Formats: sequence, structure tokens, C-alpha cells
Amino acid sequence: MSAIEWVNGLMDTLGAPGAGVAIALENLFPPIPSEAILPLAGFAASTGKLSLLAVLLWTTAGSVVGALALYGVGALLGRDRTVALAARLPLVKAADIERTEAWFLRHGTKAVFFGRMIPVFRSLVSVPAGVERMPLPVFLALTTLGSALWNTAFVLAGHALGANWTQVTDVVSAYSKVVLVAAAVAVAVFVVVRLRRRPEPATDGTPSGTPEGSAPPPARPSRAAR
Repeated sequence: MSAIEWVNGLMDTLGAPGAGVAIALENLFPPIPSEAILPLAGFAASTGKLSLLAVLLWTTAGSVVGALALYGVGALLGRDRTVALAARLPLVKAADIERTEAWFLRHGTKAVFFGRMIPVFRSLVSVPAGVERMPLPVFLALTTLGSALWNTAFVLAGHALGANWTQVTDVVSAYSKVVLVAAAVAVAVFVVVRLRRRPEPATDGTPSGTPEGSAPPPARPSRAAR
């Protein structure tokens, strides 16, 4: 059974709440794309099978529930555990984590709001919000507003296109690929830059970090020699 058939069956069984359940799961399992669920729900509303208002309300509620679950994951991890996990990643330094944290403290509200409109990032942005313990009322307000805008656009597009609702999915699929390629390029640039900055090991027996032509510092006498 394809994802579309599964979502369609869910809406047949539960109605508009089924679309909300599918969107909540989409936050936790990004391979189920909201770009397919929302226009499909809009199409179902255009046939009279579902109420348009109910679809908008339930899909937005599903987005908020899914985001809250990931916020909880970040809150449970906490800053110390997150830093410890990140420090184990190759090429990642403590300074990188500190810069990321400082960036999120400055721009976290914009990231949470606008992040709801960027594939993949839409789900992931809830985790650092939980790690940094963004005030829950602020997180809920930004998530609800951003999700409502995103969901409404896609549901109304599916409603307007009717049986041609898949055209929405095709357009946003191209958008998602651009986002993923941009993210991959950014990661590749980071890796290349970090590898070039790594100090090369000394090959002449001189300890790394000792200037060429200078003697290493004298060894301190042991207690027995004093």
C-alpha cells in the first residue's frame, strides 16, 4: 500500500481527524510528505467528503501535536546531553555548538515560524527549540501560525485543483529537492573547510604545534631529582 492510499484510507475511516493524524505522523516520519497529504485532503473537501474548515483545523492541530512531540525530545535531551552527543561527531568542535546555540538564541523565533514552511527543516527545528527550552507559549504560537499558513495554502490548492491535486505535489517536490541539494552542498562545504583547517602531523619528529627550528621546552625535573 502506498502512502497516498494509506492516508486516503485513514480519512475514509476517521474523516478530517484522519488528515490530522497523518500530518502529526509526518512531523515524526518525514518520508510521509505533507505536500501529498494536504492537497489530497483539500481534494476530499472539494468533493464534499470532508468539511474544508474541519480539514484546516485538524491538519493544523496535527502539525502542532507532531511539533510538540519533537520539542519534548529536545527538552528531554537537554543542552548537556546534546553537546556531549554533538562533540562525538567527527569534525565538530565545541565552538560550532556554541555558535549554533548563540544563533538560535538570537533567531530562534524566526527559525520556528519560517521553518514550518521548509521541507525536512519543518520537523527538525522543534528539537533545538526544546533543547534551548524556548518558552512553550511562544513555541506553540509560532508553530500554530506557521503551520496554519503552510497547511492552508496546500489544502486550498488541492481544493481548487480538484482531481488535479497531484500538480501541487509535483511542484513542491521540486522545491524539496532544491532544499535538500542546498543542505547537502552546505554540509560538503563545511566538511571540506574543516578538513583543510586540521593541523597536519609533524613528519620530522617535532611535536605538533612546536615551531620549526625551535627546541621543545625542557622537561621538568622529577620529584626524586629535587
